[in-house]
Amino acid sequence: MEPILLYGVPAGSSMGLVAAFERVGQPYRLCRVDMLTEMKNDAYARINGRQETPVLITDEGRVLTETMAIGAWLEARDTQRRISFDPRSPEADRVHQLMAFVNTGFTAAFTPLWAAYEMESAEPVLLATLRDFGRKAVTERHDRLEAMIVNTAFLVGDRLTLADTTLIGVARWAEFHQAVDGAAYPKLAALRRRIESDPDVRYAQAIEDGEKPAGSGACLGHIPLAGVLERFGA
Repeated sequence: MEPILLYGVPAGSSMGLVAAFERVGQPYRLCRVDMLTEMKNDAYARINGRQETPVLITDEGRVLTETMAIGAWLEARDTQRRISFDPRSPEADRVHQLMAFVNTGFTAAFTPLWAAYEMESAEPVLLATLRDFGRKAVTERHDRLEAMIVNTAFLVGDRLTLADTTLIGVARWAEFHQAVDGAAYPKLAALRRRIESDPDVRYAQAIEDGEKPAGSGACLGHIPLAGVLERFGA
């Protein structure tokens, strides 16, 4: 069977993994998950007890969760090195360093803002506290990321890698939550423009928007979430 990537909408971090799968070009399928209505139930918990996306059903039918683990699975199968480097190279080390930074502290900084978003009926003082704390945390992480960006077209060298696809699904949360002034981070802003103009990233964004872009042909279509849960949610 082909691997199946469960990706989240709206604005899921997993959008970048869709772009990565598309860039690698090996057959895969997708499963769309509405994170606001389809995750917080016992049926979904049987496939991911943390009730999150992304989730990968591997070609062997195993369930694999967490962005870093799915990225490593895909990297090991990227035989033409379209999104990765030789694992013994300095470039590979930097890819992993940046992926880890984005997937831990950078992503986690948005947690208070997402909490406020999901509990809009809470006391105004609590919401204000969460949003203030979240914006300060996001600002601090943006400061650190801006300092980590070097003078290359992408995060590692002159081509799109897993570091870039890991970043792009999360970086757009800054606008969603109006958390920072993007103009204050010129290196990140320029990097994001280059990543977002990449054909595979544009494909992933169109998929998330519910469109049916042509793509490379590697994606063999969508599978309904109910079918995935029935087959693999034992």
